[in-house]
Amino acid sequence: MLKRIRIGALMVIMTLSSLCSLYAQNTPPAPYGPLPSENQLRWQQTGMYCIIHFGLNTFTNKEWGYGNVSPDKFNPTHFDPDQIVKAAKDGGFKGIIFVAKHHDGFCLWPTKATDYNISKSSWMGGKGDVVKAFEDAAHKYDMKFGLYCSPWDRNSKYYGTYKYIQIYRQQLRELWTHYGNLFEVWFDGANGGDGYYGGANVTRTIDRATYYGWDTTWAMLRKLQPGAVIFSDVGPDLRWVGNEQGQAAETSWETFTPVPVAGQTAYGPGYVDYAHSPTGTRSGKYWIPAECDVPLRPGWFYHEDQNDKVKTPEQLFNIYLHSVGRGAAMNLGLAPDMEGRLYKNDVEALKGFGDILRKTFAKNLAEGASLHASNVRGNDFRQYGPRHLLDDDRYSYWATDDSVIAPQLVLDLKGEKKFNIISISENIKLGQRVGAFAVDAWENNQWKQIAEATSIGNLRLIRLPDYVTTNKVRLRILKSPVCPAISGFGLYSEPVKYISRNEKGTNSINN
Repeated sequence: MLKRIRIGALMVIMTLSSLCSLYAQNTPPAPYGPLPSENQLRWQQTGMYCIIHFGLNTFTNKEWGYGNVSPDKFNPTHFDPDQIVKAAKDGGFKGIIFVAKHHDGFCLWPTKATDYNISKSSWMGGKGDVVKAFEDAAHKYDMKFGLYCSPWDRNSKYYGTYKYIQIYRQQLRELWTHYGNLFEVWFDGANGGDGYYGGANVTRTIDRATYYGWDTTWAMLRKLQPGAVIFSDVGPDLRWVGNEQGQAAETSWETFTPVPVAGQTAYGPGYVDYAHSPTGTRSGKYWIPAECDVPLRPGWFYHEDQNDKVKTPEQLFNIYLHSVGRGAAMNLGLAPDMEGRLYKNDVEALKGFGDILRKTFAKNLAEGASLHASNVRGNDFRQYGPRHLLDDDRYSYWATDDSVIAPQLVLDLKGEKKFNIISISENIKLGQRVGAFAVDAWENNQWKQIAEATSIGNLRLIRLPDYVTTNKVRLRILKSPVCPAISGFGLYSEPVKYISRNEKGTNSINN
């Protein structure tokens, strides 16, 4: 009798152990590394937006004004913010960031903090408000709205003193309380140098790591605009990618550990080592994805001699693939002319770019495929099966058991499909997990590798050197420290007429 009791107890223990093991694999995978905030998740899905430079520099043919130009110089004769925002909308962009004050210090709203502002211009009898006009246009076209107010001020006689910081924060408070909910607030590292400074005409230097008291300013922003992400060279929410070509590195981590410039112990906007900005930091300390800024023209402000130097739709699409297609965001600079409108070449380029996007991504050729995974987490196909790669839920996902970090997935396309762009996404709510993957096509009764890449993150787009026609595709995870959590997969066909080719007839744009 005692022996039977012992055997029975052992069986119960073994059964409970098996159940616990099964339960462990039916729970969600543990998050890996830093995770995005809700604000960052919303920003990641925005993907593309434009930053608009328009002010006294537009009328003086400068990029960086000195701060000594009369406000009366600002006089757009046919100001049309609707035309500008609609052109961005037609290009597929989802938001605008307006430069409310550039380094010359001229404020494009009627601020109480300085007389160097739009109310001192004769335009609209001193009653104009360019910031408000762009906010209204953004809402009209269902676009998100953000703002940039330069921390450097080449006009203010107080720049370099603590009094200027009070003035600057007053300007920010006005912008953050009078112009609705902002999706992004933008900062850069242009800090200190020569300027008018109220007639002093001198060069002023500051301690960039401490002068602005960024922690205090950002705490104020969190209180006044709790839904906004903060962009600067070092975040805290978004980082500058480290160049103005609009391109993240081929390997692009959304995690980042900022590093001070050589020989320094502190960092801040304009005071960081940019060596790792394009790539981010694998297993970085913070979730700080990259924003890739690039002007539509050679300059950020309008210059008449650049009217024929506007980027083509094909060039913009290439930038898209190397920014949004590498887990970052694309921030395109727009420059209204002296009339207060976008030049026709700019409008046409935006429209052409939007057409490429719409035609390329109109249909996922993987839709309707049968999916066969080498492993599904806990055999729970409803919760973790590969069908989630093709559903409409951005954060549903295919996951494997914890011990399976190099799985494979075959997609039977139910007939031959022709494509040249591959799309893949991770569920970034669980972190950026995969370190390398490959894609194969079924050709001549065997698998042939057609693509290989490293990081995935929010979105990875791979443009193949030529079109592939096949009825089966295989995804192989090559490297991952933990089980993958893949949330999306797509095959797309770029319209042939939009592909830029070199003299030899091959694609001139790299993967």
